[in-house]
Amino acid sequence: MPAGEPSVAVRIMGDAEMRRLNRTFAGEDHATDVLSFAGSGDQLGDLAISWPAVVRQARLYRHPQKTELALLCVHGLLHLLGWDHATAAETREMSRLTLAALAASGVKPAARRL
Repeated sequence: MPAGEPSVAVRIMGDAEMRRLNRTFAGEDHATDVLSFAGSGDQLGDLAISWPAVVRQARLYRHPQKTELALLCVHGLLHLLGWDHATAAETREMSRLTLAALAASGVKPAARRL
């Protein structure tokens, strides 16, 4: 984490807004579950999270919505800290870090979620 007291803004939105942001900033014309936008200084960045995706994915993996929301927040935060999942090795490491952060918070996602 950066020195000082970094902050992260989180915005919960619908799929239509998420699709617009994904198209505008990532060139992908579909809704996604979470997007990360880098900040500067003490503002580490912003996270955009699709609430309909939280609901769908929680139902799919059969865990609580708050668990899915926590997982997406950690995933987005890892992106803000410079982590990515472009390769299999990076995906494994991001999954490991996500599970460790969730465990430290007492959150346990469904076994097949990551």
